[in-house]
Amino acid sequence: MTTHSEEGSLFSSYKFTDWPTVKEALIAKEIGAVFILAPMAMQLRLDDVPVKVCYLGHRDGTAIIVGKDSKIRDFRDLEGKVCAIPSRFSNQNVLMHRMMREWGMPFDSIELRELPPPEHPTALLAGSIDAYIVGEPFAAKAEVDGFGRVLYHTKDIWEDFISCVLVVREDLIVDEPELVQELIDGIAKSGKWLDGGMEHRMDAAEVTANHYYFQDPELLKFVLSKPVDRVKYTNLAPLKEDFDEIMELAFEIGVLSDRIDFEEYVDDSFVRPLDEIDWNMERLPAAEEGR
Repeated sequence: MTTHSEEGSLFSSYKFTDWPTVKEALIAKEIGAVFILAPMAMQLRLDDVPVKVCYLGHRDGTAIIVGKDSKIRDFRDLEGKVCAIPSRFSNQNVLMHRMMREWGMPFDSIELRELPPPEHPTALLAGSIDAYIVGEPFAAKAEVDGFGRVLYHTKDIWEDFISCVLVVREDLIVDEPELVQELIDGIAKSGKWLDGGMEHRMDAAEVTANHYYFQDPELLKFVLSKPVDRVKYTNLAPLKEDFDEIMELAFEIGVLSDRIDFEEYVDDSFVRPLDEIDWNMERLPAAEEGR
């Protein structure tokens, strides 16, 4: 629950615009749980930060974007180009290396430049980069504004792509497991509701645009509908086979300082089948109020 819902515990949400600040807030115990980059969560555990991955934020919801009139038509055309990534600890970085390997390209074939996600579209428009890979809504921003196009949706090149994961501080897991369960059930219910129909997605775009993202609602509506499976909000259990692949690739390219076992950084004990979770969300109350 947040200030814009009607029942349950009150969870205060904070918006961050860069990943290092998120990491420092977590270490300083300013926040108890956060959506963070998957490889970053692994490195936090390697650095003895007491957190566990408990759930996913979504599946897919990332795209490789190039200029609308760019001559880049497939992945090989990115050779010798500059592509922005959100962070070296992002799974977008891992994906770019995975694709280079699949296309038989050396890992230095593409210059990967770290930029905060909100800066990706403006950098493309300014011509300082040739492409970018980032999560929504920044991937769609260039497309909606008419100067970018999708080269690949990650759903088409890495099925059920994972970007952000929910990490929870271990002291919160130990001291208040019921609260953690309520949080994760709430995320699961929201995801089931979102994937339950286009009307729900449009309501969600209005609420999140006005109260959380502070973005144009039309941009978020585009993200949630063009195409409808651009971002998926179910199937959010952290699965060992998914994370093992990410971990191995991240270690191979030097993002992780060491390999780490799944059980060391994941606690999936709060994951419940969706049909076992009591939910009664028909429409978002705040969506009605905002119209």
